[in-house]
Amino acid sequence: MIQPEITGELPDDLYERIKSLCKKGDDLAKAALFDEALDQYDAAWRLVPDPKNTWEASTWILAAIADSCFLAGYNTSATEALAYAMTCPGGLGNPFLHLRYGQSLFDLDQKDHAADELMRAYMGGGIEIFHGEDKKYLTFLRSVARNIV
Repeated sequence: MIQPEITGELPDDLYERIKSLCKKGDDLAKAALFDEALDQYDAAWRLVPDPKNTWEASTWILAAIADSCFLAGYNTSATEALAYAMTCPGGLGNPFLHLRYGQSLFDLDQKDHAADELMRAYMGGGIEIFHGEDKKYLTFLRSVARNIV
């Protein structure tokens, strides 16, 4: 069997199917129907060819999975998705991914690792990355790091 060249971009037909499932998931997540959203994101994730961490789509699918998991209170699942997202194209250094990772770790009482991830979010996204988020995360970061405005 001839393997397609891995370029980080999926074939158009597969990309469109994945995008459609993620759009449905996004609409459900906006309505706070996180379990239903996760069903759509999981279906999209299953369509991504192996090795999954070579595809750009994996990063945003995992971001959506992690965000819905975090908002639903499934912090362990969120951290698992985010840890893998960090191995995908554009994952490491993405301020939003680091924010959600830090928040999930904080809520799991893994404060040292949470501090590292929240600092990465702050360094990449500035103070603005914390706008609209529970104040406890920024308060925590300020308690462990100096010069956080």
